[in-house]
Amino acid sequence: QVQLVESGGGLVQAGGSLRLSCAASGSIFSINFMGWYRQAPGKQRELVAVIISGVGTNYADSVKGRFTISRDNAKNTVYLQMNSLKPEDTAAYYCNLLVRTTYSTNSVSYWGQGTQVTVSS
Repeated sequence: QVQLVESGGGLVQAGGSLRLSCAASGSIFSINFMGWYRQAPGKQRELVAVIISGVGTNYADSVKGRFTISRDNAKNTVYLQMNSLKPEDTAAYYCNLLVRTTYSTNSVSYWGQGTQVTVSS
């Protein structure tokens, strides 16, 4: 089994920065997909940023130029650097990893527990 632990959320004023971290542990063979999603109350969950091995990165239009996704494969960790935060960024942020385990050739999607980001005006 694989577990994801998120950290880095909190309360920040508009224009400030936060860095989210999502560390995976368990029987990991490889991680092919790393992404960050967010969900605000009353809204659908949306993809914020994604990084895929051998492909590159992509961002939602609303965060382009402000957010940066990166990874540390040695630590099985994905980060989301968030700059110039806006109140509209307020949401619960979830990491999602597509993981191939050591006991299977198939990849399985795993979700973090979520971390709250609140941006005040």
